[in-house]
Amino acid sequence: MRRSRLISAIAVLALALAGCGGDSGPKQGTLMAPALLDPAAYRAEGIPGQFGDTAPHDWAGITPAYHGVHGIDAARYQGLIDWPRARAAGVSFAWLKATEGGDRIDPGFAPNARAARAAGVPVGGYHFFYFCRTAAEQAEWFIRNVPRVKGDLPPVLDIEWNHTSPSCQLRPDPAKVRAEMRTFLEILRAHYHVTPVIYTTVDFWADNDLGQMRGYDFWLRSVADHPSVRYPGASWTFWQYTGTGVVPGIGGTVDLNAFAGGPAEWAAWLAARRQN
Repeated sequence: MRRSRLISAIAVLALALAGCGGDSGPKQGTLMAPALLDPAAYRAEGIPGQFGDTAPHDWAGITPAYHGVHGIDAARYQGLIDWPRARAAGVSFAWLKATEGGDRIDPGFAPNARAARAAGVPVGGYHFFYFCRTAAEQAEWFIRNVPRVKGDLPPVLDIEWNHTSPSCQLRPDPAKVRAEMRTFLEILRAHYHVTPVIYTTVDFWADNDLGQMRGYDFWLRSVADHPSVRYPGASWTFWQYTGTGVVPGIGGTVDLNAFAGGPAEWAAWLAARRQN
């Protein structure tokens, strides 16, 4: 997922240098501890009232606040999250970065996943995909580091063009992209006994004709308009609408997401799609 605008230049550089890595062992970044922000100081039109946005968009048409179920995705940049407080503020689900490529582990995943479960927030892990490693290698890396836990959300394949990495700028053709995606997703489906979710961006969706990837829940990034505008005709389940959100209990800024349906539809989706 795209990084918060409040991440320091040093943090961005560290992420860029992550690349695909070598085989010298798993690599972990530093778990950060950003200061808490007050959502009331960052109220924004179109954003649910319990949250804020440090760089709000001038929404037109259907706004994020129209949707009734919201959640977050986070990584080490948010540090340790106060999950009871976040849940009380309306965080209904969370996906946490777990792995990247074939040798990267996010140090925030394990402690935040445990705390989220304890607070009753449905949680899952996501994998940031690199084309410098095979899909099978990356799937096995994710499986090695993300346990199968009853009640967790489905795993997520985060697939987008990596604009910052100096070591992995590969852009395979669309057929190759979709083939690698299917390999990764099917390995995870067999292991976790649930169909993974696909997260992607506007340019990656268009460049690779991801409308052909049927049978999956899509989580679409669209920070400038509703997904129905940016992804015409696409079926989506989750919408990432900002990367500069402010949520009680979460340090710095965080990605905010909406579920496509209301509370009843969310309960039904959760009952059908949680790991068992």
